[in-house]
Amino acid sequence: MFPFFINGESKMRYWLAKTDPDTYSFDKFESEISTVWDGVRNYQARNYLNEMQIGDLVLIYHSQTSKDIVGITEVTKSAFQDPTTDDERWFAVELTFKSKLKKSVTLNQLKNDDLLKNIPLIKQSRLSVMPLYEQEYNRIMELSN
Repeated sequence: MFPFFINGESKMRYWLAKTDPDTYSFDKFESEISTVWDGVRNYQARNYLNEMQIGDLVLIYHSQTSKDIVGITEVTKSAFQDPTTDDERWFAVELTFKSKLKKSVTLNQLKNDDLLKNIPLIKQSRLSVMPLYEQEYNRIMELSN
């Protein structure tokens, strides 16, 4: 669905990952600089984790409370066995802090934007890890400035 190679050349991909800020906030992420993104127990989200490559950018969305995209991270280690389980079917990735957004992008902004109203966050709201097309990522960056 989201090719990593286009015309034989490697291409960065874009993702969105959700976290409950009461459990793991982006401020805590920033203070730790890097984290293992683990504990995902949805098969589709797991498959997306497995597709992530080093250098891919991941937007972090605060679910539950503020419901907004708050920052950017980068994949610094691709899929490996999730350390929170012995079940080899589950993966984790390492993410490293890149930056906070100047202005968070709310769920309402996403729903009301013609380019973003069909992203997986809106259409598959329970999914915790999802891909974004480059133009969707770029539009979110525009909204955050």
